[in-house]
Amino acid sequence: MQTVTLRASGAELNPLIPHPVEMVLAVIFFGLLVILVKIFVVPKFEETFADRTAAIEGGLAAAETKQAEADAKMAELEKQLADARHEAARIREEAREQGAVIVAEMREQAQNEATRIVDHGKTQIEAERQQAVTSLRAEVGALATGLAGRIVGESLNDDERQSRVIDRFLAELEGAN
Repeated sequence: MQTVTLRASGAELNPLIPHPVEMVLAVIFFGLLVILVKIFVVPKFEETFADRTAAIEGGLAAAETKQAEADAKMAELEKQLADARHEAARIREEAREQGAVIVAEMREQAQNEATRIVDHGKTQIEAERQQAVTSLRAEVGALATGLAGRIVGESLNDDERQSRVIDRFLAELEGAN
C-alpha cells in the first residue's frame, strides 16, 4: 500500500481539513442561500402562518358566535317550553273547572228531571186514584142500588134517587171505617 500524498507548495494536505477556498465558497453560497430563503421562502411561510392563524382565530370567533347564538336559541326554546307547559296547565285547569260546572249542571238537571218525574208520577197516581175512587163509587153505587131495589122491592132507576142512595151508602161505609 502506498500512501498518496499531494503536495502543493510543499505542504501536505489533510483530507479531514477542508481547503480554505472551499470554505470561503461554502460560506458565500450558504449566505446566498440564507438570503434567498429569507427573501423568497420565509415571507411565504409567514403569510401562510398568518392566514392559518387568521383562519383559526376566525373559526374560533365564529364558533364562539355560533355557540352564543345556540345558547340564546336554547334559552328561548326553554322559555317557550316553559310557557307552553304553563299554558297547558292553565288549559287543564280551565277544563277541570268547566268539567266541574258541567257535572254540577247535569246533576241539577237530573235532580230537576227526577223531581219533575216524581211530581208527574204523584199527579198521575192521584188522578188514577181519583179515577179508581170514582169508578168504585159508580160500581158500588150500582151494586148498592141493585141490592137496595131488590131489598126494598122498588125500582131505583131514577138518577136523582139513585145518587142520594149511593151517597148515603158511601157515607155510612166511610163512617164505619
